[in-house]
Amino acid sequence: MPDPIRILCVGAGHMGRSHALAYHRIPGFEVVGIVTRSAESRARLNAELGGGCAEFANFHEALAETKPDAVSISTYPDTHAAYAAAAFNAGCHVFLEKPLAETVAAAEEIVAKAVSSRRKLVIGYILRHHPSWVKFIALAHTLGKPLVMRMNLNQQSSGANWKTHQALMASVSPVVDCGVHYVDVMCQMTRSRPVRVSGIGARLSDELPEGKINYGALQVTFEDGSVGWYEAGWGPMMSEVAFFVKDVVGPRGSVSIVAEKAAGEGQSANVDAHTQTQSLRLHHAQLTPDGHFARTDETLRLEDEPDHDALCHREQEYFLRAIREDLDLADHMNDALSSMRIVAAADESFRTGKTIHL
Repeated sequence: MPDPIRILCVGAGHMGRSHALAYHRIPGFEVVGIVTRSAESRARLNAELGGGCAEFANFHEALAETKPDAVSISTYPDTHAAYAAAAFNAGCHVFLEKPLAETVAAAEEIVAKAVSSRRKLVIGYILRHHPSWVKFIALAHTLGKPLVMRMNLNQQSSGANWKTHQALMASVSPVVDCGVHYVDVMCQMTRSRPVRVSGIGARLSDELPEGKINYGALQVTFEDGSVGWYEAGWGPMMSEVAFFVKDVVGPRGSVSIVAEKAAGEGQSANVDAHTQTQSLRLHHAQLTPDGHFARTDETLRLEDEPDHDALCHREQEYFLRAIREDLDLADHMNDALSSMRIVAAADESFRTGKTIHL
């Protein structure tokens, strides 16, 4: 057996904790350090990992002292570029939570650094590892072109969750932070080049940092004529009616995620509910000569429905494979840049009042 990949975990929030638990449970990894600003958070995570990890408040000190093979970065986006650059300079592979960075330029620098250092960069696009979402995308490919893609994820947050959302919005808007996931899904469905983006936004709370918004929506048009819509809002004022819409329509019919659990009261703040599908509904558009539907709708029940921690586990198994098997991640990185450019264009469109041509 090869030696385990020694990994430094940066960030112990919801995503950071789940990734650290995955590394702890996968024999190919060894967690050598935990970095957070909060002593309480890192001590709590260290205890979950068995108590054997070094703890640090400063990332650069941790990187120098532990000399890891890989770094997992689950911090706010405004630190991503600097932390990733330092990790690559130290010869480390990098797992980086989405979005890649605050700006497209910074995201491009991260990818360029990964390429020039010949180290692996895996970005946290967790839906790519969910079998139900993989099936959703595959069914979209059977619907013909153009496609109409409708997706949203609004979150009614309060208490600690609202404070976390406010901290995130100091770096990026909801449509950027969450939008990269669903725009990435759209790009996989169309397999076409995005050509223009329009965006809108609104500031619904005086508690936000100056100039920041907590609601946004985008419309994106692709070269093949496909169009996509995405909406995201965070805060105590958000509605839980129709907060979870995921469907795609084409000339031959439509496919929709039917998420019964996600539709329950209080579920918009439940991270597990954001990825759960329960079933897919496949609608066939074909009509009989007398104008009736030729086929009834199909409900596809999905047995393999991993929870959030299990999804992170699969994601980190992929990271391990990328390192061990020297996987070519060029498409993975370029796709992440494409989704980043679309959501950044939506933000620019909202602020300038103009449609952005890519």
